[in-house]
Amino acid sequence: MDNITQIPASFIEQNTHFPSLISALRDAFSDQDTMVPMRHHHDFPNPEVKEDSTLLLMPAWKPGKQAGVKIVTVSPKNGQFNLPAIQGTYIYLDALKGGILALLEAKSLTVKRTAAASALASQYLSRKNSSSLLMIGTGALAPNLILAHASVRPLKTVYIWGRDYSKAMGICEKLNNAPFHIQPIKAIEDKISEVDIISSATLSKTPLVLGKYLQPGQHVDLVGAYKVDMREADDETVTKAEVYVDTYQGGLKESGDIVIPLKSGVLKEADIKADLIELTSQKKHGRKNDGEITMFKSVGHALEDLAAATYYYNMFQNKQ
Repeated sequence: MDNITQIPASFIEQNTHFPSLISALRDAFSDQDTMVPMRHHHDFPNPEVKEDSTLLLMPAWKPGKQAGVKIVTVSPKNGQFNLPAIQGTYIYLDALKGGILALLEAKSLTVKRTAAASALASQYLSRKNSSSLLMIGTGALAPNLILAHASVRPLKTVYIWGRDYSKAMGICEKLNNAPFHIQPIKAIEDKISEVDIISSATLSKTPLVLGKYLQPGQHVDLVGAYKVDMREADDETVTKAEVYVDTYQGGLKESGDIVIPLKSGVLKEADIKADLIELTSQKKHGRKNDGEITMFKSVGHALEDLAAATYYYNMFQNKQ
């Protein structure tokens, strides 16, 4: 184990250049030689806290080149131990010989690749001159989504809303040197009709993005609500928008934003215009005109993890 490279969260945080990470994801989606099985999802009992924990395994292989697996545990009652609910590691492998090349801290890796995937989608789906963004949510993803979107569109103004106003203020302070104006807001409806891009990353069970407020030309980026009983956008959003997903494999099964309207008949599978594989390989096209509303649903994919792990591993090697 002595020769296994350890890549900590601090390295990932300090060495992310969103344009090049987005480019790495685009290449991974478009070349279509990464093999990704369905992720393993195992609940196991935790009698001491009287709530199940979940073990998630997300493998991916690029035959003869790279391989890896993300191992994540979700323990909802970890607050009492002063620990985060989600913890994990990415094991980066030598695809030819099978040895472990590196261990990467999984939370930072996931946050960065998720933000990059949304920005990649935005390049196909938002208007090129988009200059304003509303960020809904104040978790670890929020500042990264803002910076990733700002790296692909000329953002001048960013608004941020969260259930805890002080957290929204904290993110504004964190990003006060960014090349755009950022301010917290107290009500989503104050700004949702005015902005070019709406990005939402929450664990909400009830919709926060309401279609009645949406205007022609807007792009909606839904990143949270990773379970089938969670939802960030309502039926009216789904019916008003042209709907896209990161992958059909996960998008059709894992999030309430797609699963609930599919079950009720509000949305049909045939209505989903494309996924990132089709967009990046130019098999299908994104936004067709400045008047349509677009909606992108991200649930995450092991391909993104492998592409990001390769990006950070190569950078780490080059800096040694």
